[in-house]
Amino acid sequence: VPSKTYDTGAYHEPGAIGILFKIVHAFLYLVQPNSFPQGKQINYFFFLNTNLLIQNVVLTLQAIYYEIGFIVSAALGVLFILLLPLVGLCFCMCRCCDNCGGEMHQRQKKNADCQRSCFATFLFVASLIIRQVVGVLCAYAANQHLTNQVRGAKKLVNSNFKDLKIFLNDTPAQIDYLVSQYNTTKDKALSDLNTHSSKCLDVSSTLRISAIRETKEALENVSVSVEVLQEGTERLHANLTDVKMHLSNTLNDSACNAAQAASTCNIIRNSLNQLNINANFSGLPGVSSQLAKINDVLKIDLSSLVQKVSFNDTPDLVVNQTRNILSDIKTVLESIGSNITTFTKALPVQKILADLMIYLTQSEAYVQDYFPVVEQYDFYRWLGCLILCCMVVLILVFYYLGLLCGTCGFDKHASPTTRGCISNTGGNFLMAGVGFSFLFSWVLMVVVVLTFVTGGNVEKLVCEPFEDKNLFKILDTPYLLNQHWKNYLAGILFKNPNVNLTFEKVYSDCKENKGIYTSLHLEYLFNINEFLNISMYTEDVALKIEHIQINLSKIILLDEIGKENLLNFSSSGIDGIDFSAYLTEINKSVTKVDLLSFANDLEARADQLPKGALENALKGHANNIRMIHNQQVVPLEQAMSTLNQSIRLLKRTSSELMVKVKNVISAVNAAQSLINNNASQVIVQETKKYMDTIVGYFEQYTEWVKESIAMEVAACKPIANVIDTAVDIFLCSYITDSVNTFWFGLGGSSMFLIPAIIFAVKLSKYYRRMDTEDVYDDVKTIPMKTTENGNNGYHKEHLYGIHNPVFT
Repeated sequence: VPSKTYDTGAYHEPGAIGILFKIVHAFLYLVQPNSFPQGKQINYFFFLNTNLLIQNVVLTLQAIYYEIGFIVSAALGVLFILLLPLVGLCFCMCRCCDNCGGEMHQRQKKNADCQRSCFATFLFVASLIIRQVVGVLCAYAANQHLTNQVRGAKKLVNSNFKDLKIFLNDTPAQIDYLVSQYNTTKDKALSDLNTHSSKCLDVSSTLRISAIRETKEALENVSVSVEVLQEGTERLHANLTDVKMHLSNTLNDSACNAAQAASTCNIIRNSLNQLNINANFSGLPGVSSQLAKINDVLKIDLSSLVQKVSFNDTPDLVVNQTRNILSDIKTVLESIGSNITTFTKALPVQKILADLMIYLTQSEAYVQDYFPVVEQYDFYRWLGCLILCCMVVLILVFYYLGLLCGTCGFDKHASPTTRGCISNTGGNFLMAGVGFSFLFSWVLMVVVVLTFVTGGNVEKLVCEPFEDKNLFKILDTPYLLNQHWKNYLAGILFKNPNVNLTFEKVYSDCKENKGIYTSLHLEYLFNINEFLNISMYTEDVALKIEHIQINLSKIILLDEIGKENLLNFSSSGIDGIDFSAYLTEINKSVTKVDLLSFANDLEARADQLPKGALENALKGHANNIRMIHNQQVVPLEQAMSTLNQSIRLLKRTSSELMVKVKNVISAVNAAQSLINNNASQVIVQETKKYMDTIVGYFEQYTEWVKESIAMEVAACKPIANVIDTAVDIFLCSYITDSVNTFWFGLGGSSMFLIPAIIFAVKLSKYYRRMDTEDVYDDVKTIPMKTTENGNNGYHKEHLYGIHNPVFT
């Protein structure tokens, strides 16, 4: 079935930020490691039922137990929101009363440098964690990631709409293709019917007599080949005798008496007796008597005997009596095609698809119109989140400036009351950071708690269940969405809630790109098996075939004359031929020695002789021998090959010839009995078989149609892609993961503000310029002096103007 490729790939790869997403998922698992709620617990999470909540305390406790991680975490966040501003207020009032570090006096201690260094290090580490590890960068990355995905979502949305349009537009073409393929099947069946009608009873309309004709041809070949071989060997023998005589005269020349030529001439002279024929065909028996008998047999035309008594009219007779049956079969084929066309036109497919296309077009226009609004509101969201990140950054800027100024401007030789401006500014920056921490931290935590409760529950109750398909099991819970319906989706589509149609099964089938007919069990709306049932069309034709009566009793396959002629063939005497004598001579070579080898050897020995007339004469004799081989021996070898084939054919034919002829006559008698007694039954059986073959074409067609409709027509992969895009990509990957990562980073920053506040307050004492300092009378004993103003151990420097360095 022709189909188009869908563009949408419903899969999202977050990239490098995916590491943060996995960390957040791990944190959420620590917060809420319980398994997904099952059974009646679903009512508490997705469909709040107040009556059940009051009546069933156990399920209520189970729901609380499931959410205990979120409840405890949210409670801690609320405490943070309530207590931190209150603590900040109390801390401010306490410092105004010169307590809680508000007193501008610093006790001098020997480990002051160590404490200052530790506080500075701890504050730097806490600020570094807030800024980089779980803090501002994490929150900012999540915020920017969500904005980037929203901006790129338009392409994915358009891809889904495009695939849905392809899905709707391609479905009618696929249905038309299935219907059009019926004509191909019908044409093939009609073609076979027309061919079959001309040979309904082709019961050996001619009895082949090829065996007799082949026997005659073989005998003729034997007769001709023997005659050729006899004449050829006689002529060859004469020519070889002349060659030997001339060679002998040449060797008697006086030149052969010379010492150099004597031995060579003797060798050649001794080999002359090899120039003789080897095979003797003159003594072979003739086959003229057998050939004469075969010719007598062939004088009677066996084919005409088979054609007698209107046997040639048998196919026409059968065709005339079965013409109505064939016409009925053709009518059935036409009716099936018309029924398929009528059924497809009766289906409201076009109307449904047209309505869906209108709705899809309107939805696409709505999305295109409101997408700029979404981008605008996303910009507001991005700006708000950026402001929250900037709150933390502002606090960090004060802390870093405080650390920078305090560290760079600190002079360990200066007393607390004489510290430089830069060091004092660093301490002020630290206290400014503390003040903004108290001002902003509760605002940050409010956002963290709200996004944590929302995003965390969406992840645990929607995204994770969607990934393992537990979310579909919720929707498939009997009587959940409608207290009167067992299967909600079946109730909506078929008004029959008892049909086993579930959201999970539909989604899984569409995910595998199966046809929508299978996915939605549309057989409950229209069953294609009813109009594709071939048997309902062929029952009448089968009954008519049962009543076919054909009379072929007047047909005679072979009369007594023909049988006698076959018996005469078996007694033609072919089996009396002496095949061994023929094969013995045939297996011999024509000459005792290969003439070409003899000629080559003669020429080689002539080359050994001195140059002269003797050498030239011997070479002339060698060429003469080669000519005899080419002109006489080669044709004789070809005649021997033909004789060999014919003799072997006759030998095979003569083997049990009488038994074979009797078997043929018995087979003809059996066929005659079958025609006289069982012709109608045989024709009915063959017609049934052929009709089954024709019907088999359409059964294959219907099975193909069913399989195509189930698996290929209107493959609903785009529907699964839309669900994956909406839930898995947009809701979970784009929004939920980004929101969860945002609160994770912002919450971590807020939590680390507490130790940062403590370390900043402690460290600011070492950087700020004090109003008073410790005074000592003796450096060695370091006793404390009571000042005039009654303050124990310290005084105000501006009253006395005395520089008092720090003692260590």
